[in-house]
This record gives sequence, structure tokens and C-alpha cells, in this order.
Amino acid sequence: MTQELRTLTKSTAPYGAWPSPLTAARVTAGALRLDHIQLDGDDVYWVEGRASEAGRSVIVKCAPNGVISDVTPAPFNARTRVHEYGGAAYTVDRGIVYFSNFADQRVYRQSAGHAPVPITPEGCFYADFRVDRTRHRLISVREDHTGAGEAVNTIVAIGDAELVLATGADFYSDPIISPDGATLAWLQWHHPNLPWDGTELCCAPFNADGTLGEIVIVAGGAAESIFQPEWSPDGALYFVSDRSGWWNLYRADAGAIDSVHAMAAEFGKPQWTFSMVTYAFVDAGRIAATYTEDGRWRLALIDTAAKTFTPVALSVEPLESIRANASLVYFIGGSPTEPMSITRLALADGSTTNLRSASAERIDPAWISVPEAVTYIAAGRDVHAFYYPPANPEVAAPAGDLPPLLVLTHGGPTGATLDVLDPKCQFWTSRGFAVLDVNYSGSTGYGRAYRERLNGQWGIADVEDAVGGARAMVAAGKADPARLIIRGGSAGGYTTLAALTFHDTFKAGASYYGICDLEVLQQDTHKFESRYNESLIGPYPAARDVYFARSPIHFTDRLSCPIILFQGLDDKVVPPNQSAMMADALRQKGLKVQYVTFAGEQHGFRKAENIIRALDEELAFYRDVFAI
Repeated sequence: MTQELRTLTKSTAPYGAWPSPLTAARVTAGALRLDHIQLDGDDVYWVEGRASEAGRSVIVKCAPNGVISDVTPAPFNARTRVHEYGGAAYTVDRGIVYFSNFADQRVYRQSAGHAPVPITPEGCFYADFRVDRTRHRLISVREDHTGAGEAVNTIVAIGDAELVLATGADFYSDPIISPDGATLAWLQWHHPNLPWDGTELCCAPFNADGTLGEIVIVAGGAAESIFQPEWSPDGALYFVSDRSGWWNLYRADAGAIDSVHAMAAEFGKPQWTFSMVTYAFVDAGRIAATYTEDGRWRLALIDTAAKTFTPVALSVEPLESIRANASLVYFIGGSPTEPMSITRLALADGSTTNLRSASAERIDPAWISVPEAVTYIAAGRDVHAFYYPPANPEVAAPAGDLPPLLVLTHGGPTGATLDVLDPKCQFWTSRGFAVLDVNYSGSTGYGRAYRERLNGQWGIADVEDAVGGARAMVAAGKADPARLIIRGGSAGGYTTLAALTFHDTFKAGASYYGICDLEVLQQDTHKFESRYNESLIGPYPAARDVYFARSPIHFTDRLSCPIILFQGLDDKVVPPNQSAMMADALRQKGLKVQYVTFAGEQHGFRKAENIIRALDEELAFYRDVFAI
């Protein structure tokens, strides 16, 4: 049916009640989490997290002839629990794959045509691998859970035995070996910092026995975040630093640090997972770099000698995991009308090829709501967001009707939302819901100052920004003030619960594995985030009264609207007792509450049947609340 004919034949239905072919099952069908591209000669590897296989992460290879095949056989699950968020669970070298298996957290070695063989004992977690060809071993970040108390993080070499190379810091990442095999560089940081607060870039030569010599701190510190150190092909050490207030690219050269390209844009990211990469060497003199400006990601080629910066025009945003060689650039990218995909860019002519899409569902463009980047004022400060209007080519709302608004609060809270096509967002807009996806204060992508707005203000600034976004959309005539909904997961779930508790703007909400008691979380979370609240709220127990005052669980008497809660029962990041406590308190108050749990799910749902059920339950909840 043409767009013109659709327009002429549209039926009329209230916002929120529009029929849509984009069912929960359909927008979840074939859904993949694409991650961690690796190049090995002419072969390209990546990881696919498959909802259809209970969230199993599979290493996949694309051969030069374009044939794509699975590398890791079932039931192996290439996923690590280091820092709980994991990432960089594998590497490949000359056809041999090394990966961490989720079930036992052991490292396995897999040669082509052979079954995986374990090479580490149980009791430790491993991530961020590099092959040390000179010494015939594997270098890794190790998290040791065999002792009492907090896990111990180190950098180790895995060979006939395990040799600790670097120890003493609370956290490590990015152990990288120089092209001549003589030197190791890495990042380390210490409590209470998270990697976006302050890290140290360290470097040390290898001794003859494979241990490390004198360690030198090249850059960084408690108040400078270093991201993605990388050796150039000719042996220069590059890295991203936010010393200027923006994550920009630098080079360490003979004891001096030189700026590669200064720009009010972000060439780095919050390192929630291992081996996040935003630039790659095309050759010794050229870098393919991704950067975000005004909330959108772009690609440029940097000539390091001439210091030229040449933006590359693309139809997709280069979002994750960039890799390159002399003629091709690979990245995970997407656009407002195209889902995330493994994309290959040919440098010779600028053409792009989609190797694998994150969604098997191809949505007719007529059904896609394309977001508008908006900036509004909340509590006297600029806040950035993406607004998605309702979109359905076959239905219109009655004249004068306004749509219900879903305000989305991302996780982290040091995260960021993107304007890339997410079929699950279109699930809502195609039914007549508007969506406001907020990059509240504390989000990355807008410089260190924007990120640090949340320091000491978690539960205040982020909530004000979400509330302000809803009010701004009402003032703009884009939302029904009687049907404002807030929705978020993890830290975004906390923002959701705090907004519903301490403000009366929203009329319903959905918390996915959200936090309701900050003090309980402080005592019951994992090592990586165990001191995060010191910057977001204040030192504990000195600021215990602040933790109490910002915890929704203690102020349920202020709640007056329905809430639906979703929780994975195996969650180690936000334990299930958080959602359970909130559900109990709401029931005691007599409010409408629905508590939905999923056995076998961790932090973030990975199984198709659970993702489908959550969407269907949430939609039914709102339609019941608002009598749609």
C-alpha cells in the first residue's frame, strides 16, 4: 500500500490503543547483541548474544568469501563475569580462539576443527585477552574469587602456569603488548574511582624471565580518565584522555604527551565493559576514529603526521568496536531507520556492507518513528534527549487528542542513549505512545562537566531532568499531562522510582531491576561499583542520612500511582531484594503494583521469552491503568 493511499484510508483510534503488527514477539525475533569485532588476517570475528538461545553469546567468523559460521559450539557461552558487566570475553590469533566460558568462567583454547579445551582452573574470572607471541602465552585481566572478602584483580600471563604481572591496584584493563613484544602497557585505577573518574596509563618492559621491569605511569591520575591505550604499528603509544574536559586523542612520545586532535567532542566512552574501542590504526600514519558530537556518533580519518582530520560521510553511525586494516574499516553501527549491524567500510570508494544485523525483523519505514534531538531546560540547566512521536501509517488519533508519554531513563547512570533504531521502541510508538529518551545530567557524550553534574546529586539532578523533560513535552503540546509514564532499568530504574516517590508529575512507572534502597545496595553490590556511590551520593557511612533521604523505600507514603517492577532472580549487580522490598511496601500501602520475576536472568534480560513477556506485561499494565 502506498503512503498516499494509507493516509486516505486511515482509521481513527485513541493514542495508546492503535493496533500494530509490531508485536513483542516480532520485535524480539532474531534479536542479537553484537559485540567485540576482532580481525585475524582476512577473517572477521564478532560475538552474538542470541535471545533465541537463552542469551548465549556465540563467537562468529566471517571468512573472506563472505561465509559466516559459528565458532563456539553449544552449550559454550563466550561471556565473562569480570566486573560483572564483562566484555572482551575472547581473542583470536592465527585461527586459534581463546575465550571465557560463562558457566565455569574458565578460559578455553579452541583450534579450528577441534573442541574447546580448558587452560585455566575454576575459581577465577578472566577477560581482556592478548596473545604474547614472543613468550607463547596469553595475557589477561584476572579476577580472583577464591579468597575471603573482595575479589582480587591482577594482570596475569597464562601459560603452563599463571604468572602475575601486575598487582596492587583495585582494577585493571587493556593489557597491550608493543609491536616488538618488548613492552606491556595497561590501565589501572583504584577505589573509589570508576574508570571514567580517573585511571592511570602504565608501561613496563618485559624482563628475560617474562615478568615486568620498572613500571612507569605515563599519564592519568585520580582526576583524569584515560581510555583505550593502543600501540601504533610503528610502536608509538596512543590513548584517549579527558584532561581538556573532553575525551580526546593523545600520543606519548619520548616522555612528552602530544595532542593528536583537539576537539569539543568525545572520542571515549564510560568503560562499563572491557575492550571498548573508538579508534583503530589503518596504518602507522592514519587512524580511523569514531567520536560523538551533540549525541550522535561520527567517523573521521586522522593523518597523524600532517595532523589532518577528515570526516567520513556515512549513512549509519559508527557506534561500537571499530577495527581497521589498510583498506577496510569495520564497526558496529546503526541509524534511526536501521538497527545495529556489523558494518564494513571500504576506504577506496566509501562503500559500506552490512555483514550481520542485530535484528531479523525488517520494519517498513512507514512504521518507524524517527527521533528528534531536543534540548530543554530543567532546574536551570540544558538537558539533551531524543523525542519519538507516535507513528502508525494506518491509524490516526481523534482531533485534539494528545499521546501518552514514556520517559526513558538509561542505566549507568554514567551511560548514554542513542538515536539508533530499536524495534522495542517502535513497539510503543506504533501503538500511539510518544517516547522521550533522556540523556540526563551524568550522561556521557557531552564532556566531563556534563558527566560530573551528577556528582553528589544522584537521585536529584537525574530526577529533575526526567521530570523536566516530561513537563517540556507537555508544554510543547507533544504529550498528555494526565498520561505521563517513566520507565528505566538498573540506575534508570532508581531514577524512575525516585521520580515517582519524590515528585507527582508521572502517573505510572516501570522499573526494570531498579534500586529502591541505596544503603542496602551499598552493602550488597559487587566490587566494581562498591564505591561508586561515594561520588554519586557521598562517603558511607558518613553520609548515611543522605542515603536514607534519597531511598524511595523509606518514603512510600508519598507514592500515589501504579508501578510495575521487573527483576531477574540471578542479578548480582542489583540483587532481587531491591524490587521485592518495593513491591511489598506498595502492596502494604494498597497501591496498584505488579511484580514480575524471571528465573535464570541476570542484570538485563537476555532470553527471548522473557523479553517478550516483559513488553506484553508492561503494555497491558499501562492500558489497564489508563483504561485504554
